[in-house]
Amino acid sequence: MNSIVMRESVGKMDSPHDSTSKNAIISAKNVDVFYGDKQALFGMNLDVIENSVTALIGPSGCGKSTLLRCFNRMNDVIPICRVEGSITLSGQDIHAPNVDVVSLRQKVGMVFQKPNPFPKSIYDNIAYGPRIHGMTSSKAEMDEIVEKSLKRAGLWDEVKDRLDKPGTGLSGGQQQRLCIARAIAVKPKVILMDEPCSALDPIATATIEELVDELRERFTIIIVTHSMQQADRVSMHTAFFHMGNLVEYGKTSDIFTAPQDERTQNYITGRIG
Repeated sequence: MNSIVMRESVGKMDSPHDSTSKNAIISAKNVDVFYGDKQALFGMNLDVIENSVTALIGPSGCGKSTLLRCFNRMNDVIPICRVEGSITLSGQDIHAPNVDVVSLRQKVGMVFQKPNPFPKSIYDNIAYGPRIHGMTSSKAEMDEIVEKSLKRAGLWDEVKDRLDKPGTGLSGGQQQRLCIARAIAVKPKVILMDEPCSALDPIATATIEELVDELRERFTIIIVTHSMQQADRVSMHTAFFHMGNLVEYGKTSDIFTAPQDERTQNYITGRIG
């Protein structure tokens, strides 16, 4: 297995917002992932700091999204996928026999590369999760969750007068914010984002990035991105992957200004990609 550069600065916080969140909320230890006979991840070790934004970067096919899907067991739906090793959420093994996958995915929400609103009204897109998890006992409580979630996603003022209209009728950027609102409506601990801006224009991308910066005060965010500029703008910690290995992990400012591994340096400077 390739050596991994783990900087001492990981876990030391960048801003006052993080000063009380020194421990990892997600911890991956010796994680190997296989698709049939092909191994996609090798001996992955990664601690994700609570209430921070962690970016996963690296060339296509290097294992970023594979690891992301491990955190809420989305790989379970792929019959040929096998995950070995330990992954904990708040100290609990997510693969333990008593762990309910539906409950896990309530705690670890996901926003996908392409906006995927349900073919329902804007209101029902947000209300869907709270309904299936039995989070409310009255319409007034549901109304409050819907409004609060849309406000946190920066979408309320744009849609408050058309909550009964289809979510699919929104623009691409609005649809992605709707999907983020849908994810936070069930009060997750962690939000996974798999290239959430790759299908959006620059203006919508900037809006999503501002939203990520606001949400990190309440949620832990892990974002996969092909854009190093985006990783630099939105994240506090960055992990660089190459060929299924975690090469280097540390504070984003350190990774981008003084990488300690030659492969990281080559990727950042465009020599590999």
